[in-house]
Amino acid sequence: MNKKKNNKKGFDNEKYVKTQIETIKKRIKLFDNKLYLEFGGKLFDDYHAKRVLPGFELDSKIRLLKELKDDTEMIFCINANDIERNKIRADIIISYDMEVFRLIEFLRGVGITINNVVITLFNNQQG
Repeated sequence: MNKKKNNKKGFDNEKYVKTQIETIKKRIKLFDNKLYLEFGGKLFDDYHAKRVLPGFELDSKIRLLKELKDDTEMIFCINANDIERNKIRADIIISYDMEVFRLIEFLRGVGITINNVVITLFNNQQG
């Protein structure tokens, strides 16, 4: 049986980025004070998403953030329990607290300002 190779991508990255930017900008306008959004997953090296979403580009979230940088303030959050347990990001063997520094440095390098880092669930842990 002769099968034709299907070159269609399962994920339209350009549509994703455009739609996300438009939707986030609309949501920002709905609030007088601040709108807080959480970006799940990895910001610029999400190889899992690239593997499971053919067509997903690794810089998708960075493109979103760059487009929104003049209208938003970025705050990084890290769980105090992850710092205390020295939780490791297994794919690149780096602790979560060091990952925050790595991300801040990367984002500053592409022109995105990080204003604050918040340690969540802090309960007088020993550091």
